[in-house]
Amino acid sequence: MDFRRLKVAGAVEFRFPSFPDERGSFTSALMESHFIEAVGRRPFPIGQVSYTRSRRGVVRGIHYTATPPGCAKFVHCPAGRALDMVVDLRVGSPTWGVWDTVEFDPESPKAVYIPVGVGHAVLALEDDTIIAYLLSTEYVAENELSVSVFSPGIDLPIPAEPAPLRSVRDREAPSVDQALADGTLPEFTRCAALEEASAGP
Repeated sequence: MDFRRLKVAGAVEFRFPSFPDERGSFTSALMESHFIEAVGRRPFPIGQVSYTRSRRGVVRGIHYTATPPGCAKFVHCPAGRALDMVVDLRVGSPTWGVWDTVEFDPESPKAVYIPVGVGHAVLALEDDTIIAYLLSTEYVAENELSVSVFSPGIDLPIPAEPAPLRSVRDREAPSVDQALADGTLPEFTRCAALEEASAGP
């Protein structure tokens, strides 16, 4: 397994091998020793495992969790192709406002670790794309927040065609600047403290 630290502080892309044979293939998306090497701590205890299935052109995000409680994520793509995007929304972070991308495709399996407070968005590049999430906390609707993927100054690489398909929640989400003015973005030092607290024993 190989890894790359992304431009967003604390976020990591993992690259892992796939072992094909006449039956299909076998892949391990997460290994504790590699996570420790890349992140510097054990993986967080799992609060919830979820997945989405999306048609081509679906855009989900930019999503983040109110902090506290905050939520760390480990994301991978078992089927289909997607552009995964991480955006640093942590006020006071050395990489605040910075984003980076990872392309998920079946030929070179990857996963992304998303620290507490970092925003996440994903664009499905083909039909029936599945994104799997390991989450450090359970979903609580009132804690789940969103900012627009089209926020001025962020300039995520989302093509005009096909027309992005978004939920009502994501279409009505404020810009990053508006969320900053409203005081709803997470604070970096608080995120870091929650990150440490969520690490496995």
